Amino acid sequence: MSKTDSSIKYPKGIPYIIGNELAERFSYYGMRAILVVFMTQHLMSSGKLNPMSENEATTYYHLFSMANYFFPIVGAILSDVIWGKYKTIISLSIVYVLGHLALAIDESRLGLTIGLTLIAIGGGIKPCVSAHVGDQFEEKNKSLLENIFGYFYFSINLGAAVSTLLIPVLLEKYGPHVAFGVPGLLMLIATIVFWKGRKVFIAIPPVGLKAYKEDLFSAKGKKLLRISV
Repeated sequence: MSKTDSSIKYPKGIPYIIGNELAERFSYYGMRAILVVFMTQHLMSSGKLNPMSENEATTYYHLFSMANYFFPIVGAILSDVIWGKYKTIISLSIVYVLGHLALAIDESRLGLTIGLTLIAIGGGIKPCVSAHVGDQFEEKNKSLLENIFGYFYFSINLGAAVSTLLIPVLLEKYGPHVAFGVPGLLMLIATIVFWKGRKVFIAIPPVGLKAYKEDLFSAKGKKLLRISV
């Protein structure tokens, strides 16, 4: 973009979305970086150390990973049909925070199961956030879209890289409560940052079930379904 385009303004909601994404990626990748180590070295039962075997921990890890691919589909449907992107993101982000809280306060298998389940459900925000970025742009400023997505994906990589390096150090030095608590705190901050942008976001309303079904079973929708399977 040339310097003469300085009169074109970025959408006001973009900083809130990018700030949210940076903190969310930090929280997710930080938690994931220590998950197997926690299960095999720090897991407790009735106040005593009771870690999983490597095979059992691997099973938990892959079930969690599978759930993180499933719930974004649910989140996308909720966003398109019922809630819209803003309500879906803010609601599932709260679920996400509660999952981190469960991991931080309960070192048992129950805390692990509850925490990972809630985080996987909260991960339904993933397809909604990038789509919400695109919704903020209009014809007058769409030329800035490529730049913004550059910043957006940079924030994802930055959050993931920093947390992957930092959180294992926190686990080693301070234990699971702090190591899981810091990503949870970042996810809480991410949710608050996103909530603060509510008055400046361009919010696209959900299409509703009827229109969604019509799109899904249209000629274009059937073609996309065939490609996807």
